[in-house]
Amino acid sequence: MSETARPARLAALQMNSGDDVAANLDAAAQLLREAARAGARVAVLPENFAFMGRRDRDKLAHAEADGHGPIQDRLAALARELDLWIIAGTLPIRVDGEERVYAACCVYDSDGARVARYDKIHLYDIDVPGGGGERYRESASIAPGRLHPVVVDTPAGRVGLSVCYDLRFPELYRALVEAGAEILVVPAAFTVKTGEAHWELLLRARAVENLCYVVAPGQCGTHPSGRGTYGHSLIVEPWGRVVSSRDAGTPGVVTATRDAERQAELRREFPALAHRRLPARF
Repeated sequence: MSETARPARLAALQMNSGDDVAANLDAAAQLLREAARAGARVAVLPENFAFMGRRDRDKLAHAEADGHGPIQDRLAALARELDLWIIAGTLPIRVDGEERVYAACCVYDSDGARVARYDKIHLYDIDVPGGGGERYRESASIAPGRLHPVVVDTPAGRVGLSVCYDLRFPELYRALVEAGAEILVVPAAFTVKTGEAHWELLLRARAVENLCYVVAPGQCGTHPSGRGTYGHSLIVEPWGRVVSSRDAGTPGVVTATRDAERQAELRREFPALAHRRLPARF
C-alpha cells in the first residue's frame, strides 16, 4: 500500500480568532498540538485564523510578503516541531500595486516547507438575506485569486484547496476532482444566518457528488467587530455521512481517519464521476 493509501488521520481546527495576531497564533499552536497528539497527519486551520479585526481593512496592516512574515514563519516552525502537515486557510498576503491582499490558503509539509498556495477565488460581496442589514464586501480589501484549481499530495491523500464562499460553486470542486483530489478542504468563517441554512447541506453535497472526504474547519462565536460565525466544524466521508463534528460555540479539534480503500471501492462501485457528460467550463 502506498504512503498516501495508508489510513491517515485528518483534523479540522475550530477557532474564535480576534484582532491580536500573536494571541491567535498561540491559540492555533495549542490546537495544532492537540491535533498532533490525537494522531493527525494533516491539520486544517479555519479562514482568517491569524486575524479577524474590527473592520475589513484592518487586515491590511498585517499583510505579509509571499513566503515570509510572522504568521508564515510560525506556521513553518510548528509544522517542523509537530511533524505535521498544516493547511493554513487563510492569511493575508500582499498584492503588488494594490491596497488589497490575497486571502491565501498555504500548505506546509512536516519539514516546514510551503508546498502549495491557493488564493480565494470567490469573494463574499453579499447582503445576507434576512440578516437584518448584515452586509459584506470582501472585494474592498481582498483581491481574487487566479482561476485554476490547486491540488497537493499529502500523507493523507491528494487534497483540493478551497475557502468558505467557494463552497457555493460546485464547478470548482469538479475541477479539483478532475485534477486528482481525494480530499476537499473548506476552511471557513461562515455567518450564523447562512450557516444555519446551508453549511452542512453544502458540505455533504460536495462530498457526495465528488465521492470525496471533506474537511471543514470554521470560525465560531463572536469576534471584535461584533460579527458572529457559525462554527460546527466537521469532516464528511464520501458517501455523505458526517463522521466527526463540533458544536457551534467553542474552539477545539475535530478528527477522523480517511479510509482510502473504502473511498476507492465506492468510486468503483458507484462510478458517477465517470458518467459525467457535461464539458468542463472551469
